[in-house]
Amino acid sequence: MITLRKSHERGHAHHGWLDAYHSFSFADYYDPAHMGFSSLCVLNDDRIAPASGFPAHGHRDMEIITYVLEGTLKHQDSMENGSVILPGDVQRMSAGSGITHSEYNPSRDEPLHLLQIWIVPDKTRIEPGYEQVHFTQDQKRNRLQLIASPEGYEGSVSIHQNAYVYATVLTPGQGVTHTLATQRCAYVHVARGEMVLNGQHLSAGDGARIMHEPTLTLLTHSSAEILLFDLTGC
Repeated sequence: MITLRKSHERGHAHHGWLDAYHSFSFADYYDPAHMGFSSLCVLNDDRIAPASGFPAHGHRDMEIITYVLEGTLKHQDSMENGSVILPGDVQRMSAGSGITHSEYNPSRDEPLHLLQIWIVPDKTRIEPGYEQVHFTQDQKRNRLQLIASPEGYEGSVSIHQNAYVYATVLTPGQGVTHTLATQRCAYVHVARGEMVLNGQHLSAGDGARIMHEPTLTLLTHSSAEILLFDLTGC
């Protein structure tokens, strides 16, 4: 069973410097029908204006993954990490027992487009942690590249949850296939472009909850960048 949610159906908040779409309930956007899916509880599609960003703020007991699509993100946190995150980079921050961090677009003229993903960890009050890995376009081109997983399999960032996050960049006429193990489900988010998922058409910003589908086939006639979440406990 595949349940689509179109881009325009998402929650939306525009704060001038921040234009954000929420796939699940977040901040002032609340929809009891969209409180998350398995351990995936936040998927925000954020566009941050030049010389703007989030001031220092706190998190606790959450696995936070940042996936930059365009622009530059400057990060600082209470663990004394200071980094620049570019397209192709995947950042993982385990909030654990508590952290503060800030996120900022340092450019004076270029916008920043990113996805921020929150996954509920399987353990609470762990020691906070940070990790950043770069994946090239070649690594993601017409294949599912694992970017986050338990124990950091295959060079992915490591998360404290039985969840596997893949990214792919499909070129015209190409596709990939993913097999779901028994009692697992998936969520697919189209970051850019258009694609067909098991015969159903999705465009940028669209998402799909997937249950009881043993095989997923992702195809594009044009081009697309897609994230796939392989999850348990749905």
